[in-house]
Order: sequence, then C-alpha cells, then structure tokens
Amino acid sequence: MQADRADGAARAVPMVELTRGDRVESLHCGHAVICDAGGLIHAAWGDPGAVIWPRSSCKMMQALPLVESGASEGLSDAHLALACASHQGAALHVGAVERWLADLGLREADLRCGAHDPADRDERDRLVRAGEVPCQVHNNCSGKHAGFLMLGRHLQAGPEYVAIEHPVQRAVRAAFDEVTGETGAGWAIDGCSAPNFACSLAGLARAMARFAAARADGDARARAMVRLREAMMAAPEMVAGEGRACTELMRAAPGRLVAKVGAEGVYTAILPQRGLGLALKIVDGATRAAEAALVALLTREGVLAPDHPAARKRLGGPIRNWRGMDTGTLRLAPGLP
Repeated sequence: MQADRADGAARAVPMVELTRGDRVESLHCGHAVICDAGGLIHAAWGDPGAVIWPRSSCKMMQALPLVESGASEGLSDAHLALACASHQGAALHVGAVERWLADLGLREADLRCGAHDPADRDERDRLVRAGEVPCQVHNNCSGKHAGFLMLGRHLQAGPEYVAIEHPVQRAVRAAFDEVTGETGAGWAIDGCSAPNFACSLAGLARAMARFAAARADGDARARAMVRLREAMMAAPEMVAGEGRACTELMRAAPGRLVAKVGAEGVYTAILPQRGLGLALKIVDGATRAAEAALVALLTREGVLAPDHPAARKRLGGPIRNWRGMDTGTLRLAPGLP
C-alpha cells in the first residue's frame, strides 16, 4: 500500500490552487474518475488506478448487506440515510440513533465506534452546559454502526461486529469487492474502528455508477442500491448536517445527486439521471480542495448549477480575512474544468 500511495502521488495532477495576492500560495493535486453505467471510464484526471482508502465515502456499500439481506425491513428513509452518514452529532442525529438502538432493544454501550465531541455547535454547547460528556451516539459513524448491529442481529451473530472475521464484516467485504469489481487491495481500521477496504479510484467510481444505474425492478442488490440512493436524496440532512457540503449539494441538485465525503480528501457521487458514478481523492487530504474539485466536476456533468450558493460557497469568489478584505481566491488549477 505504501508503494501504491507513493506512485499515486507522483501521478496526481494539479486540481485546486489557492492564491494570495498575485501568487499561488497552495496547490492541491489529486485524482478523479467518472464511470458510466457499463463500468467504463467516462472521464479521468490523474491516475484512475491509484489505490486509496475510501474511508467514509463508501458507506452506502457498507450498508448494502443491511438492505439486501432484508434486515432493514420497516426502516425509514431517515434510518437508511443515517446508515450511510457521516453526521455531525446534532440533536437530530443523536436522537434518531438513540431511538433506533432502543427499538432494537440495545444501548449505546453496544456500539463499537467510540466517542468524540459532536461537530454540531449547539449540541456541543448543550453538553458543556449540562456538564455531560459526549458518548458513542455522537460519533459521526453511529448510524452506520446501528445498521451493523441490526444486520448482526439478523445474522444471529455475536456483539463484536467490527472484527474482520465477523459475519457482518464478511458480508460487507463481499459486497464491496463485488460492486467495485476488485479484490485483494487490503484493509485497515477506520476511525470508527470498522474495517475499511482499499480499492482503486476507478473501482470506487464504478461502484457509484452501479448505484446510479440500479433500477427498482432489478434483482435484490439493485433494489437495495435504489433504496439507499433514494433514502440519501430524501433525507440529505441526515447524511451530514446543516452547513455541510454533502447536505447542501444534494439539496442544490434534488433527485440528481448523492454526495458522500470521506476523510483525507475523498469524495464520491452518484448521478442517477446520468447513470454516472464519480470518485476523487486529493492527495494531501485537504477537504477544501476536495469540495472545490467535486463542485467543478458536478458542474461539468450538468447536475449542479455553477451559480448556486452551495457551489459558489466552495468554488468561486474571493477569499476574505477577518476584516472582510480580499486576500486571494480558491480556484481550479489549469486543466480541471
């Protein structure tokens, strides 16, 4: 994997640059791939074969066994969007996960994701005022883990669902390999303690294209893909939260886009009306660059209006300092449309 990363970095192309005055101050390089419904590369920048950790950008694949197995029967769009979410721990998210666990007869202690401060300021302030500490339901992956617990119960498996040999993770790995069309790239532990499976950018984009092309009259996997795709578009506030790129961009392109962030500069997108899937990786892990590149590619494919406030917020216009003075711009590097 170390060699893969080094080679991938060498083949990355400039994507986003930050200027200060009339000079380029920072330059972010990366890779991006768009695949069509047949799994063929529709467009690419950098190296489509670069192997990456998809991190949370692949959560819809991790949720596939939950839906495909029938374990999710009766779950709402909000539940399934949470199963694919990297939420910010707002009261909306925390309450939904707590109710989901209670409906399963489970407790916060049954989660295996660990605790961290919520990104949501209101919830963080509430905890401070109440003299409380964050718990595992505040973890941005707690919805995914609630889905793992539900699948584990359906499979009549043990409580350590994040173990690589647990039936839940075996089901996830099988779905991941089948949908990306790749095997054997390795695995590592993600921030939430669940396994994360490596793949190429092309494989990740191919998987997103399969979600985009799936039809409700297809087989069990296709129906599961449609269910997850539609749930994320129906409840974008559950996928991330207010002010976050995934939520705002999906709202800006209703019915045309599923966007999912992953840590360290990764993004995926599902374009159901175009039958396309997108995956991108900024090599230095910069979120600001990943969001800008995503907006550029979504605009290129006609699913996002370039003048929409959610697009302009991430790409376009000057950068201002704390006094409101223009200091530079965040813009696309030459060669990235």
